Amino acid sequence: MSSNRAVILLSGGLDSLVSLAEAVNKGVSVSLALTFDYGQRAVADEINAAREICKIYNIEHKVIKLPFLAEISNSALNKTECNLEFDALDKESMKAVWVPNRNGLFLNIAASFCDAEGYDCIIIGANKEEAGTFSDNSKKFCNIADEFFKYSTLNGVKVLTPLIELEKYEIINLALHLRVNLGILKSCYNAQGVLPGQNHCGVCESCKRLKAAILKSKNRDLIKLFF
Repeated sequence: MSSNRAVILLSGGLDSLVSLAEAVNKGVSVSLALTFDYGQRAVADEINAAREICKIYNIEHKVIKLPFLAEISNSALNKTECNLEFDALDKESMKAVWVPNRNGLFLNIAASFCDAEGYDCIIIGANKEEAGTFSDNSKKFCNIADEFFKYSTLNGVKVLTPLIELEKYEIINLALHLRVNLGILKSCYNAQGVLPGQNHCGVCESCKRLKAAILKSKNRDLIKLFF
């Protein structure tokens, strides 16, 4: 995994935070973090979390605004009036929060920075669990991006996926092993949570995954940090 310089896609959530920690642990020099504003309701929380993470890891942070993506998206993530509570995590819940070509777009924008400024690779928090419902989190997707960048970038940018073989609870366990400060992350799709004193709503797709992962992890008491 070790490389000279990397750009990370940093949403401020669990996967991007632990991907960063693991990449640094493996000797990758992460120089730039990109957080995307595509009109999602939790954008302020995501930017604030990403900014704090970058301070800890001493990484340059840029926010990339994509207003057109908000205009064309029918995702519940972009609609303040939509209910983001789901009974099950399946193909239907995936479709409700799908943003058109989001990860493909993010990777291509990051690749432009790499190509222009001489970075070698892009870190993305793709993982085994979400790959089960989100095709743009899969190993196949990331491998195809690798091939694509051989032609679209002069320096043959690589995609690094530190968590690609891990389920969510294993990501939590890795964070514990690396002594990551999980209290700084923000994984909730609902801005500002829904209850006073609560920083995660506990009912959206992302919160349900986080809650289930913690309860299956080596430290169930982490639940108190978020819910």
